[in-house]
Amino acid sequence: MRVMTRPLRIEYEDAIYHVMNRGLARQDIFLYREDDEHFLEVLGEASRIWKIKLYAYALMGNHYHLCIQTPGGNLSRVMRHVDGVYTQRFNRAHRRDGPLFRGRYKADLPPEKGAS
Repeated sequence: MRVMTRPLRIEYEDAIYHVMNRGLARQDIFLYREDDEHFLEVLGEASRIWKIKLYAYALMGNHYHLCIQTPGGNLSRVMRHVDGVYTQRFNRAHRRDGPLFRGRYKADLPPEKGAS
């Protein structure tokens, strides 16, 4: 039996990423204003623990966008905390269980200046 593994993410120190994730089956991940606040609290925790810099965010009904810088080159660890802890708190608050997000977050580096 052959097992397909996910490709490793390449992470850079001080890189700035556009990160996004969507709710499972495009379901809402922010139902009430309190959910927005809880997500931002989790981002604050990640900022304090891993010293990330959050430059911008957009919380939509069923997904989010972040612009963050990772001085430690540890985006995977940061996002495991953000998505994992938020899912736990969301599930507890809404008396549900199971995954909240459709899977791995998407992260893009901005295009290099002068690249065509």
